[in-house]
Amino acid sequence: MPRHRFRSACSIARTLEIVGDKWTLLLVRDLMWHGKHGFQALQRSAERVPTNILSERLKRLERWGLVRREPYQQRPLRHAYRLTDAGKALEPVLLQIMAWGHERLGGGRFDPATGQSRRPGRRA
Repeated sequence: MPRHRFRSACSIARTLEIVGDKWTLLLVRDLMWHGKHGFQALQRSAERVPTNILSERLKRLERWGLVRREPYQQRPLRHAYRLTDAGKALEPVLLQIMAWGHERLGGGRFDPATGQSRRPGRRA
């Protein structure tokens, strides 16, 4: 874990400094559930994260030990991004955010019966 001067002693505030922006948890979602592991695949997500932000967020997740970067091609050099155990530990948080959003905001593909996200075109 990098040295960091947190603005607060509160664990919620500290966690939000790492994963609380608009894009980070969406990247974790795509890595965890949508099988997207390459830079271009992550960029093609429905939310269309700008490339400069995607690059910065992946570096941040790697720096905090939530993602590891693995080369899979040499010429040109390309990397796959994989969640570490620490990154995978965010799954219950994502499930709760998804359930809250589905219940209060609608939309999405959340299946309250299973507590899981459904893929497009599949029925529960």
